Amino acid sequence: MKLLAINAGSSSLKFSLFDMSNESIIASGLFERIGDTGSCYSIKFNGEKIKETIEMNDHNIAVKILLDRLINNKIVDSLEEIEAVGHRIVHGADKYSESVKITDEVIKDIEAFKDLAPLHNPAGLKGIEAFKENIPDANMVACFDTAFHQTMDETSFLYPVPYEWYEENGVRKYGFHGLSHKYISEKMCDVLGKKANLIICHIGSGASISAVKEGKCIDTSMGLSTNAGIMMGTRSGDIDYSIITHIMRERNMTFDEVLDALNKKSGLQGIAGANDLRDIDEGFEKGDPKTVLAVNMYVKRIAEYIAKYYVVGLNGEVDAICFTAGGGENDPLIRKEVLNKLTSLGINVDEAKNEETVVRKDKEGLITTDDSKVPVYVFGTDEELMIARDTNVLSK
Repeated sequence: MKLLAINAGSSSLKFSLFDMSNESIIASGLFERIGDTGSCYSIKFNGEKIKETIEMNDHNIAVKILLDRLINNKIVDSLEEIEAVGHRIVHGADKYSESVKITDEVIKDIEAFKDLAPLHNPAGLKGIEAFKENIPDANMVACFDTAFHQTMDETSFLYPVPYEWYEENGVRKYGFHGLSHKYISEKMCDVLGKKANLIICHIGSGASISAVKEGKCIDTSMGLSTNAGIMMGTRSGDIDYSIITHIMRERNMTFDEVLDALNKKSGLQGIAGANDLRDIDEGFEKGDPKTVLAVNMYVKRIAEYIAKYYVVGLNGEVDAICFTAGGGENDPLIRKEVLNKLTSLGINVDEAKNEETVVRKDKEGLITTDDSKVPVYVFGTDEELMIARDTNVLSK
């Protein structure tokens, strides 16, 4: 079966075309600046890459161009070859704990949940609508980024606020990056030969940590929104909420302005003035005071969540810790600094293995010594493949 895994943003469309007979990628690409000037796309296939700047007023036009290029470049002979399309949908609230075939009810629910993900769910709907119009015979599947975390119990997902806020307004922890956490959980189950107890650290520009017990999520760091949990590239993570009203008064800022600063001007960016981990590492190694401070704050918060899940969530019964996503996969310095704060748990880093383990350079695997009480692994995540797998199962 050939199928598309789609990640639609408000002005972008990322895709991968899979041959599910061997889970190989036939083609992949990105359509950018949709609905804006300078819209363009790039498509990779057969070791080639084609690029074009072309007017795309909406997602429907972008999809038409995508399908046209797949045909014209003989990537597929006909659109009938594409039997299914899996769509990444950021928010499924607490209704969806797994991927589902898209029905009218599912579309209504995605629309209803847009207040929980105002930038992402409407974009996901645009992608669904465009593909339904252009390849109507293909099976359509919604893959929710919140689904993996819906196995948490009330003690983990409820906030200590008036209970009617949960009942009437949906105020609770939902968690995100679920497709990534699910992929790594399944990967580690294959590596360890069982449904494992894991602490998964998805460390990218956005970052989240999950505790997984016997293959199921029991807690995660992100909450009602993606600005919760650990310090991130530009997001604050957990803070005292009183900061918001204090800064509104002190700096004469509106609520939306403060919220924008907490999401786009905080985290590593707020402290160090940079959020790309390559720049952060360089500043740290040069001893730049603010960068050193930012790194120390960053790794402390990651280590605190790992320690909490180790002690409280999993009661010390941890089969492995796993780092993934851009920073987790490719930044030995951050991994080393985090794990050096966890030596009391019996975790010992093999510095040589850690330094050479960079997924970008096709090197992944174990980064701890043989006598480490808890093994620590580094693996590349693959959200598109997770979408493809779920879509494949639901399309048979």
